Amino acid sequence: MHNWEKDNAAARQTDVLLFDAFSAHCLANTVEPLRAANTFAGRQVYAWRFLTLDGEPAVSSSGMEVRAHGRLADCSGDLLIAMPSYDFLRHTTVATARALKSASRRYNVLAGFDTGAWLLAQAGLLDGRQATIHWEELNRFTETFPQVQAERARQVWDGDRITCTGALAAFDTMMKLIGEQHGAALRLEVATLFMAPDATETQDPILVHGKSVARAVAVMQANLETPLPIAAVARQAGRSQKDLEVRMKAELSATPQAVYRRLRLIQARKLVLETVLSVSEIALRCGYDDPSALTRAFKAEFGATPRALRSS
Repeated sequence: MHNWEKDNAAARQTDVLLFDAFSAHCLANTVEPLRAANTFAGRQVYAWRFLTLDGEPAVSSSGMEVRAHGRLADCSGDLLIAMPSYDFLRHTTVATARALKSASRRYNVLAGFDTGAWLLAQAGLLDGRQATIHWEELNRFTETFPQVQAERARQVWDGDRITCTGALAAFDTMMKLIGEQHGAALRLEVATLFMAPDATETQDPILVHGKSVARAVAVMQANLETPLPIAAVARQAGRSQKDLEVRMKAELSATPQAVYRRLRLIQARKLVLETVLSVSEIALRCGYDDPSALTRAFKAEFGATPRALRSS
């Protein structure tokens, strides 16, 4: 079960180990959610660095050069993500395996994104573990590393090892990480930034695992200006109100009312920061008939009134 909020969770050091021909899409989907989490949390809950084995720049598959912050051998932290992506087999060297084995003693969690699982497996760091890899390589991965329990899944978490299949799965994985480390409320806020209003209703929901809860969140997002009664939200999600309350509490550790209120206030904050609309107009667009009611709820949620936030 997720916690709804974890205000005092410590900042996490996340490092991305890049190799030439890495996927820029995968990299962006990895670090942009962290950047957004810092923005919405109002403090640095994540720090990240781009590393290479030798400290030299890495060039993506599309020709984008990324300057490394340092050498892997000189760094340690909470999470190390290996990201070789394309042409990964040329990086399966003794030097790479040795560097990753050494890093496993300096990082709390090791991850392989896209084809990164291959490098972890080659270093013996996935022996006896469940893992996944980009599905184009899954059969060859299974044959090459019989000691790894390969799964056809978008992401696999096995203790202090995380693997995922590619750029879109990387985004899902980082969203899950944010929710587990800093609470479902922050995860919801970050997801809302990146997703269309109905994007929570997917085969592999980013916000939650249950399809009924995902549908309910999508209904809420589509009805912010004129909020629906929770019973109506539940009906559109195909559940009774009582059942939806139980499921949402299990998924997000929050009531449907709390989730709905958070979504409306996220929209209000967006309008405060990105428009010149009056507080009265923003209140109406977010389902509040009384501007003072919005101001009270806004301050309770974000620690500042709409006017104070706008002026700052």
